[in-house]
Amino acid sequence: MKKFVALVLALCLCLTAAMALADGIAKEDIKFGVITLHDELSTYDKNFIDAVKQAAENLGLSEDQVKIISGIPESDACRDEAMNLADEGYNIVFADSFGHEDYMIEAAKEFPNVEFCHATGTKAHTEGLANFHNAFAAIYEGRYLAGIAAGMKLNEIKEAGKLKGETPLIGYVGAFTYAEVISGYTSFYLGAKSVCPDVTMKVQFTGSWYDEMGEKAAAEALIAAGCDLISQHADSMGAPRACEDAGIPNISYNGSTVDACPNTFIVASRINWVPYFEYIINQVIAGEPIATDWTGTIATESVLLTEVNEQAAAAGTVEAIEAAKAEFIAGTLKVFDTAREGFITVDNGNPLTSYLADVNTDPAFEKDTEVVSDGYFHESEYRSAPYFDVNIDGIELLNSAF
Repeated sequence: MKKFVALVLALCLCLTAAMALADGIAKEDIKFGVITLHDELSTYDKNFIDAVKQAAENLGLSEDQVKIISGIPESDACRDEAMNLADEGYNIVFADSFGHEDYMIEAAKEFPNVEFCHATGTKAHTEGLANFHNAFAAIYEGRYLAGIAAGMKLNEIKEAGKLKGETPLIGYVGAFTYAEVISGYTSFYLGAKSVCPDVTMKVQFTGSWYDEMGEKAAAEALIAAGCDLISQHADSMGAPRACEDAGIPNISYNGSTVDACPNTFIVASRINWVPYFEYIINQVIAGEPIATDWTGTIATESVLLTEVNEQAAAAGTVEAIEAAKAEFIAGTLKVFDTAREGFITVDNGNPLTSYLADVNTDPAFEKDTEVVSDGYFHESEYRSAPYFDVNIDGIELLNSAF
């Protein structure tokens, strides 16, 4: 009898949630709670925090309708904060870090009438929860465009006879050997190579998303190893400051560092989360379902580049970026074009014609989905989070323990 009563109660909760969704919620009743891993000192988290504030302003939400909780680790603390927000009447709860996902799923199961949204995660499309959602953007296209700016600068350095070695060399500071990072540095490299064919790249990993001293040390080591330009997928100001100190050009990530590094910052790519935040809020207001797995694009203005710093960039950089951007929008340019010159895999020395990727995440990380067709690797099309993890020629990994 107890099991029957519990089942009836569960069905009633689901029905109540479905009715609430169908009816929608008045804009003044929206309560949007946001959980971030770090605070505004992290370029990654600042990008989210700024987007939350901008989306709220655009939609006319009052300050008391939005709550941002920063400094929440990838632990039970995330679940507890998410559940606290739900208890306080927040009808949308969002978390920004990959390691928050499992805890957000736990909270979603406890509060079926609250929408839980998560950036960079991989499990929404397999969990089957109506109120848990993943989101990301085709940032690899933005990194490719930033790579073009890097390649243009390297050509300028080469023409001036100021290369440190015989051929142009990029240094890249990466956080972890995750697909998101591999996808990012590979697309950046391919963008650079599209205008600077003889470029190669060295990647130094830090084992942390945010480690200012570690990132600065990694950049300094790459500079000492003869790199002519530095970029990164890490969240502190460590690498940009090392470049400014050494007078080495830098391509940043998640936001402009021009104020702190006016002589070396060229451009940065970033995900613009404003369209997604406006989307999920408007869906709840309208009583419409939120996409299980949402991928923003250049066309949705979810992938942006900062203003090019003309003081550090090579002449013609803006024009080269805009030309490639137009090709992305037209669908005529694919970052991971497996037939492109230089797209040779390290493992077999040949272009990819077939590849199984780990799209449906499981504990064994089993490769489960064919992702190469029509001549290119279909990144972020079978789920929003990146799954490109191929090692290609021209990129040397200096350490891969993380």
